[in-house]
Amino acid sequence: MSQAQLSKLLAAGAVTLLVIALFEGTLRWLVLSWLGNPYYSHGPLVLLVSGWLLWRRRDALRAARAENIGLALAAMGVGIHLLALPLQMQVVSAAALVVVLVGLVWAFAGRGVVRAWAFPLLFLMLMIPVPGIERLSPTLEAFTAQYAAQTARWLGVAASNLGGQVSVGAPAFTVGAPCSGLRSLVALGTLALLLAYSVQGPAWARALLVLAALPIALAANLVRVSSIFWVAGALGADAALGFFHTLSSPLLFLVALALLLALGRALRLTQLRADAW
Repeated sequence: MSQAQLSKLLAAGAVTLLVIALFEGTLRWLVLSWLGNPYYSHGPLVLLVSGWLLWRRRDALRAARAENIGLALAAMGVGIHLLALPLQMQVVSAAALVVVLVGLVWAFAGRGVVRAWAFPLLFLMLMIPVPGIERLSPTLEAFTAQYAAQTARWLGVAASNLGGQVSVGAPAFTVGAPCSGLRSLVALGTLALLLAYSVQGPAWARALLVLAALPIALAANLVRVSSIFWVAGALGADAALGFFHTLSSPLLFLVALALLLALGRALRLTQLRADAW
């Protein structure tokens, strides 16, 4: 390793430690959000995937060339962070962290590396909890309860609902946040975006693949809840809320993922990018 390379490595290490110290509170908030927010428990996976994609495209560093303009972007990110701190706007601070990272890559390696690393760097935004996303849950709960009860009636089960409350004969069920489909929607949307990045094809087809995650996730969740009501009507509430309830969640998510892949195949998005993985 040459003297110049060693100096750059030491400088990068020092800047990394400085960023960690500056954003220590934000990083702690992110980790606690991943552990405590069921809609963003996939946050660590986003971090790992981004790291792996950056490593896969490490050859871009061969053409690295420092550009001081990147320091301006990093400084802007730090400024946003310092403004967000007293207002306790952790989401803004976390987004500013990504801005700082992009600025530092630009400063140390140049715009060519930023272009090569654009997706994995921006993909980090998906590890940040969206403020107020939980507010969507009651609407989705009512939607799921209404149409799952209707589907159960089509299957011959005497089901009726009032808001999120569903009666299947004598037993009564509450369609709460875990059955709203919001978790599946967030997770499947993240996977759809990753899949769209990983394949070759026209931009419109890849955008359609990402947008399709919404109806696919909602439909899969509707089938799951409807099947629970059907089992409750046929075998009783204990059977529905026991093994079947536990098994149906991962099973239907895999079905939703399979439908997403099938749509990609129908759109002829079957060729993986050589530099993606």
